[in-house]
Amino acid sequence: MSTERPRPERRPGNPCFSSGPCAKRPGWSLESLAGAMMGRSHRGAAAEGRLREVIERSRAVLGVPADHRVAVVPASDTGAVEMALWSLLGPRGVDVLAWESFGRGWVTDLTRQLPLSDVRPLVADYGELPDLRQVDGDRDVVFTWNGTTSGVRVPDADWIAPNRRGLTICDATSAAFAIDLPWEKLDVVTWSWQKVMGGEAAHGMLVLGPRAVERLLSYTPPWPLPKLFRMTAGGALDEGLFEGRTINTPSMLCVEDAIDGLLWAESIGGLPEMVRRSRANLAVLEAWAEARDWIDFLASRPRTRSSTSICLRVVDGACRARDLVRMLEREGAAYDIGSYRAAPPGLRIWGGSTVETSDMEALTPWLDWAFEEVRPG
Repeated sequence: MSTERPRPERRPGNPCFSSGPCAKRPGWSLESLAGAMMGRSHRGAAAEGRLREVIERSRAVLGVPADHRVAVVPASDTGAVEMALWSLLGPRGVDVLAWESFGRGWVTDLTRQLPLSDVRPLVADYGELPDLRQVDGDRDVVFTWNGTTSGVRVPDADWIAPNRRGLTICDATSAAFAIDLPWEKLDVVTWSWQKVMGGEAAHGMLVLGPRAVERLLSYTPPWPLPKLFRMTAGGALDEGLFEGRTINTPSMLCVEDAIDGLLWAESIGGLPEMVRRSRANLAVLEAWAEARDWIDFLASRPRTRSSTSICLRVVDGACRARDLVRMLEREGAAYDIGSYRAAPPGLRIWGGSTVETSDMEALTPWLDWAFEEVRPG
């Protein structure tokens, strides 16, 4: 290693740059959860009201249309996606898009777990997108809006046919609250509390548009559905699910934390400000990386760069990213910024809306310092 260099004068105020669970909103403390309905039944009117508040405030902040159903569901974003896949797929062929590990997980589900006869995977390497022009509007399509482990996102929804016959099922876990989602193009949308809102885990969110509800009511899958996936009863939609009556027992502490995050989002200006904050964080790293020759974005095109899970690759072969990550953690300058275990070696820095841009600005000198420290010679 080289001779130790002077450390930067300022550390990030919050060095938590993990891509999940993500940084808490600015000013958060345990006192924010003082109103949690601990020891109360989630079936009681008061606790159910808190769950309904999560639904209503999420709808309001995100601008979810009035004719879309919104539910709190088990098992975070993964549970929400699985509910949609197992309940809705089958009547049509399915295009499933993947360009990182979670999208590849949905490919595995549809080709190895669900007994579907017509599945067409459209797969790209890390850093790239599949050819979106290949998506067939007569087929159902399953995709992640934002690839959390690759830092690559779809640039828009222009590739989704407005007169499509198939359903669009969108895993938006690293996009919701940092992207203005085009609800008219999305029939199913899922996300988790722990991503852009910086909430705690346990439950996720599921949005069903009118076309998805129609599919639920007109189609019965030929395979058994676990209780956790069931959204209908007696041939009718389980309306209670979309009014706060969850399928299983939620953590009321996590529910309180979700409400706290939504109140914060409202207080700073709602979705437009959430989007702006995340884009500002990406802009800091773009300007910094542009001036360095040892690092570059994993996303090959600027239009497809995520502003939340910002993935970078170390192009200087003499520097090992894991050494850089360990040094920054040891210094208390950045926690959990190593790339995902299945992704190419590099950095993954969360730039979601709860991250202060001033902390991102404070991080970049530390990245330079750590690089010089771990580079041989």
